[in-house]
Amino acid sequence: MHIPISRWGEPYKSMEVDQVVHFISGETLAEVSRANAALVERDMRHAARARTALLEIPIRELLAMVKKAGQLYTEAELPLGDGTQTPDQFVRMQSATTGLPEHMCRFNMTKNKFVLENMDKILDSLTRGLDLDILSRGYGVEARGVPVSYQAQSPVLGMVLPSNSPGVHTLWLPIIPLQVGLVLKPGPQEPWTPYRMAAAFTAAGVPKQAIAIYPGLGDIGAAVLNSCPRSLIFGGSATVEQYKGNPRVQAHGPGFSKIILGDDEVDNWQKYLDIMADSVFINSGRGCINCSGVWVSRNGRKIAEALAERLGPVEPLPPEDPKAALAAFTVPKQADGVWAAIETDLKEAGVHHLTEKFGPRLVKRERCDYLRPVVVYCESPDKAIAKKEYMFPFVTVVECPQEQMLAKIGPTLVCSAITTDKKLQRDLANAVHIDRLNIGPMTTIALNWLQPHEGSIVDFLFRARAFQFDKAMIRI
Repeated sequence: MHIPISRWGEPYKSMEVDQVVHFISGETLAEVSRANAALVERDMRHAARARTALLEIPIRELLAMVKKAGQLYTEAELPLGDGTQTPDQFVRMQSATTGLPEHMCRFNMTKNKFVLENMDKILDSLTRGLDLDILSRGYGVEARGVPVSYQAQSPVLGMVLPSNSPGVHTLWLPIIPLQVGLVLKPGPQEPWTPYRMAAAFTAAGVPKQAIAIYPGLGDIGAAVLNSCPRSLIFGGSATVEQYKGNPRVQAHGPGFSKIILGDDEVDNWQKYLDIMADSVFINSGRGCINCSGVWVSRNGRKIAEALAERLGPVEPLPPEDPKAALAAFTVPKQADGVWAAIETDLKEAGVHHLTEKFGPRLVKRERCDYLRPVVVYCESPDKAIAKKEYMFPFVTVVECPQEQMLAKIGPTLVCSAITTDKKLQRDLANAVHIDRLNIGPMTTIALNWLQPHEGSIVDFLFRARAFQFDKAMIRI
C-alpha cells in the first residue's frame, strides 16, 4: 500500500518514501510518501483556503460532522492511500509500529470517539459558555449584554505530532469545529491516526481542503512551525526550552507528573497503593500524565518496595494478547539507550533500584525490545534520577520534607496531592509550575475533557479584543 502526502485533500506521491515495517514479522505495512520542506512552505501560502472553506459551514453543523466522524473512525472501512483500512487493520498497524498492545490501541480509539461525540460540551466548557457563532462572525454580544470580539490568530494550526501514545491526538480534535484548518506532521511511528481521522472527517462532510498531512523527517516539522502562525509541537525538555516564550508555538514536553502524600496522610499510604500503581502503569507508562514521581516525607522505602512488588514481576506479552501490559520499543537501540541512562543514575549514592530482584529490566527481542517496570527509591530529592521521566512504567519514590516539596519537585504537568492540609492545598493551588492539580486520592491519568490540557487551545487560537458598534451600522 502506498500512502501519499495529503495536500489539502489532494494526494501527492513523492519519490521519497518511508517503509513502515511490522516490528515483529518484518512485514512492510505501507510505503508512506515523504514531504520536503519547500513543498510545505509553498503550500502554506494557500493556507487561508482551509479556514475559508470551514467558515462556509456553521459550527453547529461541523459539530454534527465530527460526531459522525467519531463513529466512522471506530467502525468504518475508510480510504488509506491507494487502498482501504478497516478498524481491525488500523489497530494492528498502530500496534505494530508504536509497540502498544492492540487492546490499548482499541482503548485509544474509543477515547477519541468519546471526545468527538461530546465536542459540543467540550467547546462550551473551553469557551466558557461563549456563543460559538461569535467565533465565526468575529464579534457579538454576550447574554449579559457585553459586546465581545475574538480574532483568529491563524487560518490553520500546525501540529508536529509524536509517536509515543495515540492519546495525544485528542488535543487537535476540537480544531475543525473551531473553523480552523489542520496541518499535520505525523510522528514517524504513528502516521495512522492522522490519516484515518482525516478520512473520517472527510467522509462525514468536512471539506477536504481543511486538512493537510505532511509525513517526513525533522525538516518537515521545522517547516510546519516556521510556516504556520500557530503550532503545537511535542518533544523532550530541549524542545520545550527552544520554544519557551514563543507566542506562535505551544510546546508539549515531558509531563514529570507526580503524586504527593501530605504529612497528614503519608502513614496511610497502603490505602493509596492502587492509585500510585495505576498512575505509573496504565497505558504502559507512555503518557505525559503517567506518574513518574511519588513524593513523601517518610515511609519512602516501604512505598517503593510495595510498588516494586506490584510492578516488578510484569513480563512482556505478545501485542495481540489481551493481557499485554507493556509496550515495545520499535526504534532500534532506543531501549538500550534508555536503560544505559538509567543504569548510570542508579550508581549514585542514596539511590536504590528495588525492581532489580525481579529479573532483568531490558528484554531483547529479534525486532523489538522491552523495558520492564522500574521502581527506584531516592533518599533525597537531589538525586539526578529523581528528575527523570521515561516512556515506560518508571517511577522514583522520593523522600523530601513537606515544606521543601514545592521548591524541589520542578515542572509538573499533573500533580495528585493526597492531603487535607489547608495550607499545603493553598500552596499547591498557587504553584505556577504545576499545570493540572488534583486534590485527593485521584490518579494522575484521570482526565476531565471539560478542562484545558496544558492551556486552553481556544485562548491559543483566538485573541479577545475590544469591540464597540453602532446599531445603525451593524445588526447582530
